[in-house]
Amino acid sequence: MPSNQILLEEPLRMALVLEPSKPSFFPATKIVGTLGPKSSSVETISACLNAGMSVARFDFSLGDAAYHQETLENLKIAVKSTKKLCSVMLDTIGPELQVVNKTEHPISLEADTSVVLTPDQNKEATSNLLPINFSGLSKAVKEGDTIFIGQYLFTGSENTSVWLEAHKLTYLSSLTLPLLLLIKKIVAQLASCQPIVTELDGEDVVCLIKNSATLTGQLYTLHVSQIRIDLPTLADQDKEVISTWGVRNNIDFLSLSYTRHAEDVRHARAYLSKLGDLSQTQIFAKIENIEGLIHFDEILHEADGIILSRGNLGVDLPPEKVFLFQKAAIYKCNMAGKPAVVTRVVDSMTDNLRPTRAEATDVANAVLDGCDAILLGAETLRGLYPVETISIVGKISAEAEKVFNQDMYFKKTVKFVGEPMTHLESIASSAVRAAIKVKASVIICFTSSGRAARLIAKYRPTMPVISVVIPRIKTDQLHWTLSGAFELRQSLIVRGLFPLLADPQHQADLTNATNDSVFQVALDHGKAFGIIKPHDRVVVCQKVGDASVVKIIELED
Repeated sequence: MPSNQILLEEPLRMALVLEPSKPSFFPATKIVGTLGPKSSSVETISACLNAGMSVARFDFSLGDAAYHQETLENLKIAVKSTKKLCSVMLDTIGPELQVVNKTEHPISLEADTSVVLTPDQNKEATSNLLPINFSGLSKAVKEGDTIFIGQYLFTGSENTSVWLEAHKLTYLSSLTLPLLLLIKKIVAQLASCQPIVTELDGEDVVCLIKNSATLTGQLYTLHVSQIRIDLPTLADQDKEVISTWGVRNNIDFLSLSYTRHAEDVRHARAYLSKLGDLSQTQIFAKIENIEGLIHFDEILHEADGIILSRGNLGVDLPPEKVFLFQKAAIYKCNMAGKPAVVTRVVDSMTDNLRPTRAEATDVANAVLDGCDAILLGAETLRGLYPVETISIVGKISAEAEKVFNQDMYFKKTVKFVGEPMTHLESIASSAVRAAIKVKASVIICFTSSGRAARLIAKYRPTMPVISVVIPRIKTDQLHWTLSGAFELRQSLIVRGLFPLLADPQHQADLTNATNDSVFQVALDHGKAFGIIKPHDRVVVCQKVGDASVVKIIELED
């Protein structure tokens, strides 16, 4: 950008810093909250919804189906009491390596000592022995490999996560552990503390601990940097949960952990298609390692959205490369019109009431990069301040949206789409252009599938997009069903999109929709939140017969 443009923007931006933050309609950027021990009560969930959470994530890495069902029932009660919409995301376990601590007692690990990783889960976890859920680790690791262990990789606190380095000496495999530890200490002194890893009984792996830490809880994630783990992406345990808990609760989103290939998404979609209504469930591919990064373009083509899991990616990638992946991945998602979700933004708020300065800046930069949603994990699942975390992330997002360069983004998106545009793409971009030109306060889109509204949101208009979903009655000759609920809830993860469900008696192609009660409901909704006032201009996008129409309406008193 030329220097003169930067100078022109500086006075305005500095003035914004000094202005007090003003309460407003929920930020366009959505917030995904993970519900767990610290956020499972009706009261806390209600407060989270009022603070701005629009998607509830259920992480099956911890807790059984009964526990999550109880939390979900509390969510339903909270939705009714607050009258705030919220969709449900099921997060799979996938090929996740875990350290199992059945006693749940804290485990202290001391730097420059050794610890054995064993696939024998019947053994008790101690400071010298950690049972894991994978028997092939000894064959997968090699000299120089880095192994991380922690809860929710990683909080950044050196005393809650630990890292090991591998140096495989297979000729020591027959030695007992005490003798091996003694040799390790001698060799470490002679070789400037070089790490040692060896095999015990063919499957156990011994590692040198590089930093002192205390692991707490029942499960800790184990990650070997840039090593492929030969386990299925959709595990049998995941299939069991989806076919029972998922079907029972009509989940809106499936977060597919450790997505490595486009085939992973296709396999998951084929499985969902056999489970009745779950054929409508959207699949969000979770990119967590180098393999997923390499096949990103093919995965994006198959998936409905992308989750950038920066915790594990921060292990596989050098720190200086993480931001490059974030920017490139979000750009690709934006141009494809598919939601991009960013994780691990305010880890320190797990234990603290305020984020660090770097974290606050990180949230803003994710919004400026173009992400659709921020996903909170440990911060809301086991953090001390789940409601405050959602609130502060929402406030930071709202401030970042004020300075988002929509004009540049719009031009970039139109250029990327190219010509000739499809019919819907042309209508969507025209609606956004018209709304900006006439300074409309809101765009109202009547839709049945939700596609038109998502396309409008793709162009990131500066005003909210109210998506009025018109339900449709469908039949398979045996049963009558009413569509619209999935489309409504799945809009809750799209940036700038705020859905409403219309009365089923209304048709999506009414020619007099602007005079109909359903239009008035949309206006009343906007007025209730203070985004529509008398004499405002409103842009309406609707289907009239076989044609799509964009209208500009100036409201009266």
